[in-house]
Amino acid sequence: MAILPYMCDRLMKKSASQPQAEAAYGAPVCRAALEDCFRRCADFSSRRLRVGAEGRIELFVCWIDGMISASEAAEDVLRPLTDPLRAAADADAGALFARLLAGGLSFPSAVERSELGRLCEDLTHGSLALVSDTLGRALSIDVKNQALRAVGEPTLEKSLKGSKDSFVESLRTNTALVRRHAATPRLKLAECSLGRRSHTRVAVLYLEDAADPETVRALAARLAALDLEGLVSLGALEERLVEQPRSPFPQLLHTERPDRLALWLLEGRIGVLVDGIPIALALPASFPDFMKVTGDGSMNRIVSAVLTALRYLALLLGMYLPALYAAVASFHQEMIPTRLLLSIIEAKKDVPFSTSTELLGMLVAFALLQEAGLRLPNPVGDTVSIIGALIVGQSAVEARVVSPIAIIVVAVSGIACYTMPSQDMGAAVRLCRAALLLAAIGAGLYGVGLLSCLLAAHLSSIDSFGRSYLAPRRESGAAERRRRR
Repeated sequence: MAILPYMCDRLMKKSASQPQAEAAYGAPVCRAALEDCFRRCADFSSRRLRVGAEGRIELFVCWIDGMISASEAAEDVLRPLTDPLRAAADADAGALFARLLAGGLSFPSAVERSELGRLCEDLTHGSLALVSDTLGRALSIDVKNQALRAVGEPTLEKSLKGSKDSFVESLRTNTALVRRHAATPRLKLAECSLGRRSHTRVAVLYLEDAADPETVRALAARLAALDLEGLVSLGALEERLVEQPRSPFPQLLHTERPDRLALWLLEGRIGVLVDGIPIALALPASFPDFMKVTGDGSMNRIVSAVLTALRYLALLLGMYLPALYAAVASFHQEMIPTRLLLSIIEAKKDVPFSTSTELLGMLVAFALLQEAGLRLPNPVGDTVSIIGALIVGQSAVEARVVSPIAIIVVAVSGIACYTMPSQDMGAAVRLCRAALLLAAIGAGLYGVGLLSCLLAAHLSSIDSFGRSYLAPRRESGAAERRRRR
Protein backbone atom coordinates (compact mmCIF):
# COMPACT_ATOMS: atom_id res chain seq x y z
CA MET A 1 0.00 0.00 0.00
CA ALA A 2 1.74 3.13 -1.24
CA ILE A 3 0.04 5.52 1.13
CA LEU A 4 3.12 6.90 2.87
CA PRO A 5 4.75 8.19 -0.37
CA TYR A 6 1.42 9.81 -1.28
CA MET A 7 1.15 11.49 2.11
CA CYS A 8 4.76 12.63 2.12
CA ASP A 9 4.35 14.08 -1.37
CA ARG A 10 1.17 16.00 -0.45
CA LEU A 11 2.52 17.25 2.86
CA MET A 12 5.92 18.24 1.50
CA LYS A 13 4.22 20.15 -1.30
CA LYS A 14 2.19 21.93 1.36
CA SER A 15 5.32 22.78 3.35
CA ALA A 16 7.14 24.04 0.25
CA SER A 17 4.19 26.12 -0.94
CA GLN A 18 3.78 28.07 2.31
CA PRO A 19 5.17 31.58 1.81
CA GLN A 20 7.89 32.67 4.17
CA ALA A 21 7.44 36.00 5.94
CA GLU A 22 11.20 36.65 5.89
CA ALA A 23 12.41 35.01 2.69
CA ALA A 24 11.20 32.94 -0.23
CA TYR A 25 12.00 29.24 -0.22
CA GLY A 26 13.86 29.39 -3.51
CA ALA A 27 16.27 32.20 -2.56
CA PRO A 28 19.96 31.22 -2.59
CA VAL A 29 21.82 30.61 0.65
CA CYS A 30 24.37 33.24 1.69
CA ARG A 31 25.50 34.99 4.84
CA ALA A 32 23.99 38.37 3.96
CA ALA A 33 20.57 36.87 3.26
CA LEU A 34 20.59 34.97 6.58
CA GLU A 35 21.55 38.07 8.54
CA ASP A 36 18.81 39.99 6.77
CA CYS A 37 16.23 37.31 7.63
CA PHE A 38 17.16 37.35 11.33
CA ARG A 39 17.80 41.06 11.71
CA ARG A 40 16.61 42.49 15.03
CA CYS A 41 16.68 38.94 16.47
CA ALA A 42 18.75 39.14 19.65
CA ASP A 43 18.96 35.35 19.96
CA PHE A 44 20.50 34.87 16.51
CA SER A 45 24.20 34.10 16.92
CA SER A 46 26.93 33.65 14.33
CA ARG A 47 30.68 33.57 13.87
CA ARG A 48 33.27 33.24 11.12
CA LEU A 49 35.25 30.05 10.92
CA ARG A 50 38.35 29.31 8.83
CA VAL A 51 39.15 25.65 8.26
CA GLY A 52 41.17 23.55 5.83
CA ALA A 53 44.82 23.76 4.94
CA GLU A 54 46.18 27.12 6.13
CA GLY A 55 42.63 28.26 6.82
CA ARG A 56 41.74 28.76 3.18
CA ILE A 57 38.09 27.69 3.56
CA GLU A 58 35.81 30.32 5.10
CA LEU A 59 32.54 29.23 6.68
CA PHE A 60 29.77 31.16 8.34
CA VAL A 61 28.41 29.33 11.43
CA CYS A 62 25.01 30.45 12.73
CA TRP A 63 22.41 29.21 15.21
CA ILE A 64 19.55 30.34 17.44
CA ASP A 65 20.69 30.74 21.01
CA GLY A 66 18.74 28.48 23.35
CA MET A 67 17.49 26.20 20.57
CA ILE A 68 20.70 24.15 20.28
CA SER A 69 22.86 22.25 22.73
CA ALA A 70 25.99 24.40 23.06
CA SER A 71 28.12 21.59 24.48
CA GLU A 72 27.27 19.16 21.67
CA ALA A 73 27.80 21.83 19.01
CA ALA A 74 31.23 22.74 20.43
CA GLU A 75 32.50 19.21 21.01
CA ASP A 76 31.01 17.35 18.06
CA VAL A 77 30.83 20.02 15.33
CA LEU A 78 33.21 22.93 15.88
CA ARG A 79 36.09 20.96 17.37
CA PRO A 80 36.32 18.44 14.47
CA LEU A 81 36.11 21.30 11.97
CA THR A 82 38.99 23.20 13.53
CA ASP A 83 41.20 20.13 13.97
CA PRO A 84 44.11 20.74 11.54
CA LEU A 85 44.80 17.02 11.12
CA ARG A 86 41.28 16.38 9.85
CA ALA A 87 40.79 19.50 7.73
CA ALA A 88 44.22 19.68 6.11
CA ALA A 89 43.20 17.46 3.20
CA ASP A 90 40.18 19.60 2.23
CA ALA A 91 41.07 21.76 -0.75
CA ASP A 92 37.81 23.72 -0.92
CA ALA A 93 34.36 24.03 0.66
CA GLY A 94 32.89 21.42 -1.69
CA ALA A 95 35.39 18.81 -0.57
CA LEU A 96 34.78 19.75 3.06
CA PHE A 97 30.98 19.35 2.73
CA ALA A 98 31.43 16.03 0.95
CA ARG A 99 33.67 14.75 3.73
CA LEU A 100 31.28 15.90 6.45
CA LEU A 101 28.25 14.34 4.74
CA ALA A 102 30.21 11.11 4.21
CA GLY A 103 30.88 10.69 7.94
CA GLY A 104 33.12 13.50 9.03
CA LEU A 105 30.64 14.37 11.80
CA SER A 106 29.23 12.03 14.42
CA PHE A 107 25.70 13.46 14.20
CA PRO A 108 23.19 11.23 12.39
CA SER A 109 21.12 14.15 11.05
CA ALA A 110 23.07 16.41 8.66
CA VAL A 111 21.57 17.60 5.37
CA GLU A 112 22.71 19.99 2.68
CA ARG A 113 20.49 23.00 1.98
CA SER A 114 20.51 25.22 -1.10
CA GLU A 115 17.26 27.11 -0.36
CA LEU A 116 17.18 29.91 2.15
CA GLY A 117 13.66 29.16 3.38
CA ARG A 118 14.49 25.57 4.26
CA LEU A 119 17.62 26.66 6.10
CA CYS A 120 15.71 29.29 8.10
CA GLU A 121 13.14 26.67 9.08
CA ASP A 122 15.92 24.32 10.21
CA LEU A 123 17.48 27.05 12.36
CA THR A 124 14.20 27.83 14.09
CA HIS A 125 13.76 24.13 14.88
CA GLY A 126 17.13 23.70 16.58
CA SER A 127 19.78 23.19 13.88
CA LEU A 128 23.24 24.67 13.46
CA ALA A 129 24.15 25.86 9.95
CA LEU A 130 27.54 25.84 8.22
CA VAL A 131 27.20 28.33 5.35
CA SER A 132 29.59 28.66 2.43
CA ASP A 133 29.15 31.83 0.35
CA THR A 134 31.38 30.47 -2.40
CA LEU A 135 29.17 27.40 -2.90
CA GLY A 136 25.84 29.08 -2.16
CA ARG A 137 24.95 26.10 0.01
CA ALA A 138 24.80 25.25 3.69
CA LEU A 139 25.08 22.20 5.88
CA SER A 140 22.26 21.90 8.43
CA ILE A 141 23.17 19.85 11.51
CA ASP A 142 20.54 18.90 14.07
CA VAL A 143 21.91 19.75 17.54
CA LYS A 144 18.55 20.45 19.14
CA ASN A 145 18.50 21.34 22.82
CA GLN A 146 16.86 18.47 24.72
CA ALA A 147 16.37 20.39 27.99
CA LEU A 148 12.59 19.96 27.99
CA ARG A 149 9.99 18.76 30.44
CA ALA A 150 10.62 15.16 31.38
CA VAL A 151 8.07 12.45 30.63
CA GLY A 152 5.72 12.20 33.61
CA GLU A 153 2.43 10.69 34.64
CA PRO A 154 -0.78 11.74 32.88
CA THR A 155 -2.75 14.42 34.70
CA LEU A 156 -6.02 14.52 32.74
CA GLU A 157 -6.44 10.78 32.14
CA LYS A 158 -5.74 8.71 35.23
CA SER A 159 -4.07 5.36 34.63
CA LEU A 160 -5.06 2.55 37.01
CA LYS A 161 -3.48 -0.52 35.41
CA GLY A 162 -1.87 0.97 32.30
CA SER A 163 1.41 2.74 31.62
CA LYS A 164 2.30 5.87 33.54
CA ASP A 165 3.91 7.93 30.78
CA SER A 166 2.34 10.90 29.01
CA PHE A 167 3.11 13.12 26.06
CA VAL A 168 5.42 16.13 26.41
CA GLU A 169 6.05 19.23 24.28
CA SER A 170 8.70 17.59 22.06
CA LEU A 171 7.36 16.06 18.85
CA ARG A 172 10.21 13.59 18.46
CA THR A 173 9.87 12.43 22.06
CA ASN A 174 6.15 11.86 21.52
CA THR A 175 6.66 9.80 18.37
CA ALA A 176 9.25 7.70 20.23
CA LEU A 177 6.76 7.09 23.06
CA VAL A 178 4.18 5.83 20.58
CA ARG A 179 6.71 3.51 18.92
CA ARG A 180 7.52 1.95 22.28
CA HIS A 181 3.91 0.81 22.52
CA ALA A 182 3.61 -0.12 18.82
CA ALA A 183 7.09 -1.42 17.96
CA THR A 184 6.50 -2.37 14.35
CA PRO A 185 7.85 -1.03 11.05
CA ARG A 186 4.28 -0.93 9.78
CA LEU A 187 3.73 2.14 11.96
CA LYS A 188 4.21 4.87 9.36
CA LEU A 189 4.89 8.54 10.04
CA ALA A 190 4.69 11.59 7.77
CA GLU A 191 5.57 15.15 8.80
CA CYS A 192 4.83 18.62 7.51
CA SER A 193 4.99 22.25 8.67
CA LEU A 194 1.76 24.19 9.17
CA GLY A 195 1.39 27.91 9.67
CA ARG A 196 2.81 30.62 7.43
CA ARG A 197 4.57 32.24 10.37
CA SER A 198 4.82 29.60 13.09
CA HIS A 199 6.00 26.68 10.84
CA THR A 200 4.78 24.19 13.43
CA ARG A 201 5.77 20.58 12.88
CA VAL A 202 2.84 18.18 12.57
CA ALA A 203 3.21 14.39 12.46
CA VAL A 204 0.63 11.98 11.07
CA LEU A 205 0.84 8.37 12.30
CA TYR A 206 -1.01 5.31 11.09
CA LEU A 207 -0.61 1.54 10.93
CA GLU A 208 -0.16 0.48 7.33
CA ASP A 209 -2.17 -2.74 7.45
CA ALA A 210 -4.93 -1.39 9.70
CA ALA A 211 -5.76 2.18 8.58
CA ASP A 212 -8.20 2.82 5.75
CA PRO A 213 -6.27 4.17 2.71
CA GLU A 214 -9.11 6.51 1.76
CA THR A 215 -9.12 8.03 5.23
CA VAL A 216 -5.36 8.57 5.06
CA ARG A 217 -5.70 10.30 1.69
CA ALA A 218 -8.57 12.45 2.93
CA LEU A 219 -6.55 13.60 5.95
CA ALA A 220 -3.51 14.37 3.78
CA ALA A 221 -5.69 16.42 1.43
CA ARG A 222 -7.21 18.44 4.28
CA LEU A 223 -3.82 19.14 5.84
CA ALA A 224 -2.46 20.21 2.47
CA ALA A 225 -5.39 22.60 2.03
CA LEU A 226 -4.96 24.33 5.40
CA ASP A 227 -4.03 28.01 5.33
CA LEU A 228 -3.08 29.22 8.82
CA GLU A 229 -1.10 32.15 10.13
CA GLY A 230 0.15 30.04 13.01
CA LEU A 231 -0.62 26.80 14.79
CA VAL A 232 -0.21 27.12 18.56
CA SER A 233 -3.33 25.27 19.77
CA LEU A 234 -5.22 22.13 18.85
CA GLY A 235 -8.48 24.04 18.43
CA ALA A 236 -7.19 25.87 15.35
CA LEU A 237 -6.34 22.53 13.73
CA GLU A 238 -9.37 20.60 14.92
CA GLU A 239 -12.01 23.02 13.67
CA ARG A 240 -10.51 22.81 10.16
CA LEU A 241 -10.37 19.01 10.08
CA VAL A 242 -13.85 18.10 11.30
CA GLU A 243 -16.93 17.95 9.11
CA GLN A 244 -19.14 20.14 11.31
CA PRO A 245 -17.03 22.60 13.33
CA ARG A 246 -20.13 24.34 14.72
CA SER A 247 -21.39 21.22 16.48
CA PRO A 248 -20.79 21.20 20.25
CA PHE A 249 -20.01 17.47 20.17
CA PRO A 250 -16.34 16.45 19.78
CA GLN A 251 -15.54 14.78 16.48
CA LEU A 252 -11.87 13.95 17.10
CA LEU A 253 -10.46 11.85 19.92
CA HIS A 254 -7.98 13.47 22.34
CA THR A 255 -5.47 11.81 24.62
CA GLU A 256 -2.30 12.60 26.54
CA ARG A 257 -1.37 8.91 26.91
CA PRO A 258 0.87 7.17 24.34
CA ASP A 259 -0.58 3.74 25.13
CA ARG A 260 -4.08 4.96 24.31
CA LEU A 261 -2.96 6.47 21.01
CA ALA A 262 -1.14 3.21 20.18
CA LEU A 263 -4.35 1.27 20.90
CA TRP A 264 -6.30 3.56 18.57
CA LEU A 265 -3.68 3.08 15.85
CA LEU A 266 -3.99 -0.69 16.21
CA GLU A 267 -7.75 -0.29 15.76
CA GLY A 268 -7.16 1.38 12.40
CA ARG A 269 -7.35 5.03 13.34
CA ILE A 270 -4.94 7.80 12.34
CA GLY A 271 -3.06 9.85 14.93
CA VAL A 272 -1.97 13.49 14.69
CA LEU A 273 0.77 14.98 16.90
CA VAL A 274 1.66 18.69 16.99
CA ASP A 275 5.05 19.95 18.11
CA GLY A 276 4.77 21.90 21.36
CA ILE A 277 1.39 20.41 22.38
CA PRO A 278 1.30 17.36 24.70
CA ILE A 279 -2.05 16.16 23.36
CA ALA A 280 -2.64 13.77 20.45
CA LEU A 281 -5.61 13.65 18.08
CA ALA A 282 -7.08 10.50 16.56
CA LEU A 283 -9.66 9.94 13.82
CA PRO A 284 -12.18 8.82 12.77
CA ALA A 285 -14.29 8.96 15.93
CA SER A 286 -17.83 7.97 16.87
CA PHE A 287 -20.00 8.67 19.89
CA PRO A 288 -19.35 5.30 21.66
CA ASP A 289 -15.59 5.98 21.50
CA PHE A 290 -15.99 8.89 23.92
CA MET A 291 -17.68 6.61 26.48
CA LYS A 292 -14.80 4.13 26.75
CA VAL A 293 -11.53 4.42 28.62
CA THR A 294 -8.27 2.53 28.12
CA GLY A 295 -8.53 0.97 31.57
CA ASP A 296 -11.61 -1.00 30.53
CA GLY A 297 -9.38 -3.40 28.66
CA SER A 298 -7.52 -4.22 31.88
CA MET A 299 -10.69 -5.25 33.72
CA ASN A 300 -12.99 -8.24 33.62
CA ARG A 301 -15.42 -8.02 30.71
CA ILE A 302 -18.45 -8.08 32.97
CA VAL A 303 -17.05 -5.30 35.15
CA SER A 304 -16.12 -3.28 32.07
CA ALA A 305 -19.62 -3.69 30.59
CA VAL A 306 -21.24 -2.61 33.87
CA LEU A 307 -19.02 0.47 34.11
CA THR A 308 -19.79 1.41 30.51
CA ALA A 309 -23.52 1.05 31.17
CA LEU A 310 -23.07 3.21 34.28
CA ARG A 311 -21.46 5.94 32.14
CA TYR A 312 -24.41 5.91 29.75
CA LEU A 313 -26.78 6.17 32.72
CA ALA A 314 -24.75 9.11 34.00
CA LEU A 315 -24.99 10.68 30.55
CA LEU A 316 -28.79 10.50 30.63
CA LEU A 317 -28.97 11.79 34.20
CA GLY A 318 -26.61 14.67 33.56
CA MET A 319 -28.48 15.73 30.43
CA TYR A 320 -32.14 15.09 31.26
CA LEU A 321 -32.63 15.19 35.05
CA PRO A 322 -33.04 19.00 35.49
CA ALA A 323 -35.25 19.25 32.40
CA LEU A 324 -37.50 16.37 33.47
CA TYR A 325 -37.85 17.76 36.99
CA ALA A 326 -38.72 21.22 35.67
CA ALA A 327 -41.24 19.81 33.17
CA VAL A 328 -42.96 17.52 35.67
CA ALA A 329 -43.00 20.08 38.52
CA SER A 330 -44.35 22.89 36.32
CA PHE A 331 -46.69 21.17 33.83
CA HIS A 332 -47.26 17.53 34.76
CA GLN A 333 -47.67 17.36 38.53
CA GLU A 334 -49.99 14.36 38.15
CA MET A 335 -46.96 12.22 37.26
CA ILE A 336 -45.41 12.73 40.70
CA PRO A 337 -46.38 10.22 43.44
CA THR A 338 -48.57 11.78 46.11
CA ARG A 339 -46.14 11.44 49.02
CA LEU A 340 -43.27 12.85 46.95
CA LEU A 341 -45.48 15.69 45.74
CA LEU A 342 -46.42 16.57 49.30
CA SER A 343 -42.75 16.56 50.27
CA ILE A 344 -41.89 18.88 47.38
CA ILE A 345 -44.75 21.24 48.28
CA GLU A 346 -43.61 21.31 51.92
CA ALA A 347 -40.03 22.14 50.88
CA LYS A 348 -41.14 24.90 48.46
CA LYS A 349 -43.82 26.61 50.46
CA ASP A 350 -41.45 29.32 51.78
CA VAL A 351 -39.36 29.66 48.59
CA PRO A 352 -40.30 32.81 46.62
CA PHE A 353 -38.99 31.60 43.26
CA SER A 354 -40.45 29.17 40.78
CA THR A 355 -38.91 25.78 40.06
CA SER A 356 -37.57 26.99 36.72
CA THR A 357 -35.86 29.99 38.29
CA GLU A 358 -34.35 27.79 41.00
CA LEU A 359 -32.87 25.34 38.52
CA LEU A 360 -31.49 28.03 36.22
CA GLY A 361 -29.92 29.90 39.12
CA MET A 362 -28.35 26.77 40.60
CA LEU A 363 -26.96 25.67 37.23
CA VAL A 364 -25.36 29.08 36.74
CA ALA A 365 -23.92 28.99 40.27
CA PHE A 366 -22.62 25.45 39.69
CA ALA A 367 -20.95 26.54 36.43
CA LEU A 368 -19.37 29.55 38.15
CA LEU A 369 -17.93 27.39 40.92
CA GLN A 370 -16.58 24.93 38.38
CA GLU A 371 -14.94 27.70 36.34
CA ALA A 372 -13.43 29.26 39.45
CA GLY A 373 -11.98 25.91 40.50
CA LEU A 374 -10.38 25.44 37.09
CA ARG A 375 -8.85 28.91 36.70
CA LEU A 376 -7.47 29.42 40.19
CA PRO A 377 -4.24 27.77 41.40
CA ASN A 378 -4.70 24.16 42.53
CA PRO A 379 -4.74 24.64 46.34
CA VAL A 380 -7.01 27.69 46.13
CA GLY A 381 -9.18 26.20 43.39
CA ASP A 382 -9.95 23.04 45.36
CA THR A 383 -10.82 25.09 48.43
CA VAL A 384 -13.13 27.39 46.48
CA SER A 385 -14.92 24.48 44.80
CA ILE A 386 -15.56 22.51 48.00
CA ILE A 387 -16.19 25.31 50.50
CA GLY A 388 -18.12 27.40 47.97
CA ALA A 389 -20.49 24.56 47.15
CA LEU A 390 -21.08 23.68 50.81
CA ILE A 391 -21.52 27.22 52.08
CA VAL A 392 -23.56 28.53 49.16
CA GLY A 393 -25.84 25.49 49.05
CA GLN A 394 -26.45 25.35 52.80
CA SER A 395 -26.95 29.09 53.09
CA ALA A 396 -29.38 29.13 50.17
CA VAL A 397 -31.51 26.40 51.77
CA GLU A 398 -31.50 28.04 55.20
CA ALA A 399 -32.41 31.42 53.70
CA ARG A 400 -35.35 29.81 51.82
CA VAL A 401 -33.94 31.01 48.50
CA VAL A 402 -33.97 27.57 46.87
CA SER A 403 -35.55 24.28 47.85
CA PRO A 404 -33.47 21.23 48.86
CA ILE A 405 -34.89 19.15 46.00
CA ALA A 406 -33.55 21.67 43.44
CA ILE A 407 -30.06 21.45 44.94
CA ILE A 408 -30.23 17.64 44.90
CA VAL A 409 -31.28 17.61 41.23
CA VAL A 410 -28.55 20.02 40.13
CA ALA A 411 -25.90 18.27 42.24
CA VAL A 412 -26.75 14.80 40.87
CA SER A 413 -26.74 16.17 37.33
CA GLY A 414 -23.38 17.89 37.85
CA ILE A 415 -21.75 14.80 39.37
CA ALA A 416 -23.09 12.67 36.50
CA CYS A 417 -21.44 15.01 33.96
CA TYR A 418 -18.09 14.57 35.72
CA THR A 419 -18.14 10.84 34.98
CA MET A 420 -17.67 11.46 31.24
CA PRO A 421 -14.26 10.07 30.14
CA SER A 422 -13.92 12.95 27.66
CA GLN A 423 -13.97 16.53 28.93
CA ASP A 424 -15.16 17.73 25.52
CA MET A 425 -18.10 15.34 25.67
CA GLY A 426 -18.86 16.53 29.21
CA ALA A 427 -18.94 20.15 28.00
CA ALA A 428 -21.31 19.17 25.17
CA VAL A 429 -23.58 17.38 27.65
CA ARG A 430 -23.73 20.48 29.85
CA LEU A 431 -24.74 22.63 26.87
CA CYS A 432 -27.46 20.14 25.93
CA ARG A 433 -28.63 20.11 29.57
CA ALA A 434 -29.16 23.87 29.49
CA ALA A 435 -30.99 23.70 26.15
CA LEU A 436 -33.26 20.88 27.38
CA LEU A 437 -34.02 22.80 30.55
CA LEU A 438 -35.10 25.85 28.55
CA ALA A 439 -37.26 23.62 26.32
CA ALA A 440 -38.85 22.06 29.43
CA ILE A 441 -39.57 25.49 30.89
CA GLY A 442 -41.23 26.59 27.65
CA ALA A 443 -43.22 23.50 26.64
CA GLY A 444 -42.83 20.83 29.32
CA LEU A 445 -42.26 17.23 28.24
CA TYR A 446 -43.34 18.11 24.70
CA GLY A 447 -40.43 20.52 24.43
CA VAL A 448 -38.04 17.94 25.85
CA GLY A 449 -39.25 15.33 23.37
CA LEU A 450 -39.03 17.70 20.39
CA LEU A 451 -35.51 18.84 21.29
CA SER A 452 -34.47 15.21 21.83
CA CYS A 453 -35.60 14.37 18.29
CA LEU A 454 -33.65 17.33 16.90
CA LEU A 455 -30.60 16.26 18.89
CA ALA A 456 -30.83 12.69 17.53
CA ALA A 457 -31.14 14.03 14.00
CA HIS A 458 -28.09 16.25 14.51
CA LEU A 459 -26.00 13.37 15.84
CA SER A 460 -27.06 11.20 12.91
CA SER A 461 -25.93 13.87 10.45
CA ILE A 462 -22.36 14.09 11.78
CA ASP A 463 -19.75 12.27 9.75
CA SER A 464 -16.15 11.76 10.89
CA PHE A 465 -13.99 10.96 7.86
CA GLY A 466 -16.54 8.63 6.33
CA ARG A 467 -17.67 7.10 9.62
CA SER A 468 -21.11 7.78 11.07
CA TYR A 469 -21.03 9.45 14.48
CA LEU A 470 -23.55 6.99 15.94
CA ALA A 471 -21.84 3.90 14.50
CA PRO A 472 -20.92 1.16 17.00
CA ARG A 473 -17.43 1.16 18.42
CA ARG A 474 -15.11 -0.42 15.85
CA GLU A 475 -12.94 -3.41 16.65
CA SER A 476 -9.23 -3.62 15.92
CA GLY A 477 -7.96 -4.44 12.45
CA ALA A 478 -6.63 -7.85 13.54
CA ALA A 479 -9.88 -8.75 15.31
CA GLU A 480 -11.91 -7.72 12.28
CA ARG A 481 -9.82 -9.90 9.98
CA ARG A 482 -10.19 -12.88 12.33
CA ARG A 483 -13.94 -12.37 12.40
CA ARG A 484 -14.12 -12.27 8.60
CA ARG A 485 -12.15 -15.53 8.34
